[in-house]
Amino acid sequence: MRATDRRLWALAWPLMLTNLTVPLLGLVDTAVLGHLNSPEYLGAVAVGANLFSILYWTFGFMRMGTTGLAAQAWGQRNPFAQVALLLRSLVLAVAIGLLLILFHKPLITLGLKLMNPSPEVADLAAEYAGIRIWSAPAVLCQYTLVGWLIGTQFPRGPMVMLIIANGINIILDVLFVTVLGWNSRGVALATVTAEYGATAIGLAIVLTRMPEGQRLTRELFGQLADYLKILRVNRYIMVRTITLLLVLAFFTAQGARQGDTILAANAVLITFLLLISNALDGFANAAEALIGEAVGKGSRRRFRTVFASALRWSLWGALILTIGFVLGGRWLISLLTGIQEVQIAAWHYLPWLWLLPFASVWGFLLDGVFIGATRTREMQNTMLFSAFVVFLPVWWFTTGWGNHGLWFALISLMLARAASMGWLSWRYTRNGTWFQHE
Repeated sequence: MRATDRRLWALAWPLMLTNLTVPLLGLVDTAVLGHLNSPEYLGAVAVGANLFSILYWTFGFMRMGTTGLAAQAWGQRNPFAQVALLLRSLVLAVAIGLLLILFHKPLITLGLKLMNPSPEVADLAAEYAGIRIWSAPAVLCQYTLVGWLIGTQFPRGPMVMLIIANGINIILDVLFVTVLGWNSRGVALATVTAEYGATAIGLAIVLTRMPEGQRLTRELFGQLADYLKILRVNRYIMVRTITLLLVLAFFTAQGARQGDTILAANAVLITFLLLISNALDGFANAAEALIGEAVGKGSRRRFRTVFASALRWSLWGALILTIGFVLGGRWLISLLTGIQEVQIAAWHYLPWLWLLPFASVWGFLLDGVFIGATRTREMQNTMLFSAFVVFLPVWWFTTGWGNHGLWFALISLMLARAASMGWLSWRYTRNGTWFQHE
């Protein structure tokens, strides 16, 4: 077990640092805008960023699916499959990104209509979104590059790639917003610039990781059927991701209906949820690579050992995060916004944040296990169950609780994912069917 722990940590710590740069960027966005004289700017970025989470992470299979398939090709020691997967996934990423740019106006209009923010926030969010959309090809290429590097067990690649790019983003945030006074527009411009920077860095890193002896040939790019196969394999991840992001968009929209102050307070607290998920995803991402390798090798013993190690360390991580939010939550909120009414509202709902690490850690980890084992249909089905059978009914029956009911519904979603995925994991482990696909 100690050897497995060492391998898990060797993969996990660079991925943790990588993942933490994402909410760190969100923290900087929130802090920069949260100290302006109006909550509308913070609300606009909350709405706009949530819209792009839905839009981009609809295609999150470009990261998750690539990781599982690359890890299995790595376990099989198949250099052709590794390189072919990378090239074909990059072609798909660019094509989908260009289509998003082409059809961005109706997509953004529909998204803002569904979220229904106040007119002041809606105008600012539309301006933000009209700028952010130009990063679409770069973002989807990043997903592919990060997924491939994790799957081929080179976690320092994504770490270097995203830390440098997000550092650029933070510097530009401060320059564009604080110095030039561009407000939410400046945040969008900073993000687009950094996304293309991250893609350039990622491509440079990947070129150094090409398997020896594998030449660039026409066969690597494949035929149309090969691209359709990638899409078919990942369709379940796509449905699962859309469902999760629609829940988060619904959460934002319901907060917006309670006023700009509640919208801004929820934006601050959701930033901490992103911190939790990205910190704990370090172990989940490491599990993706090691579980995928075990499946590629056909080693059931290795699979069980990795699963147990990742679970143990994930629970320790959840405990540390819980203690941190209990002891320092009010201070952290004060760092992110100086608007008194937003601070007071966020403090009022802070106890829900204390529950999130242990409520969500199970789902984060099991996502990694299921991705590595390419059990993507089960990921889809458990998410659909958690969203439509648990989250929506709980929200409906607790609407009288106001924003407390909204947070209770979100916690219920996390627990439903834990229960449903945990039950499937127990069943597959007991029956020895992790390696058997329908």
